[in-house]
Amino acid sequence: MAEGLTGDVYFYELPYGVEVFIQVQGLPEYQPGENGKKQVGPHGFHIHENGSCQIGDESDPFQAAGGHWNPDNQPHGNHAGDFPVLFSNEGFARMMFFTSRFKVDDVIGKAVIIHESPDDYQSQPAGDAGKRLACGVIQKV
Repeated sequence: MAEGLTGDVYFYELPYGVEVFIQVQGLPEYQPGENGKKQVGPHGFHIHENGSCQIGDESDPFQAAGGHWNPDNQPHGNHAGDFPVLFSNEGFARMMFFTSRFKVDDVIGKAVIIHESPDDYQSQPAGDAGKRLACGVIQKV
């Protein structure tokens, strides 16, 4: 859980897929991994299977969101919920990308999670992206 980390994620239905737009502030800056600790940033960003952002254990928050959303049972790195990493620019990140892996209605009620470390897109089942820093439930507006 990162104090002061706030932002918005929007999903726009297009004829051939979905455009995803995220804007956040309060991201931790990059810190190299040292003495057995993982690096901080760039930050893993995913859709998780459950629409719950219950904090639970503050040392390991947002576990109620479950694992990565993976509706077609793909190996990690190819989950529909695997997104590009977020780079902190003095705490700010803004990104837009396109995916044809789902429709907007498919993700309503799921959660988006920002992680402390980068996703390696290989480790199973979830890319070893570290602690969950922020969570938001996807809602129709």
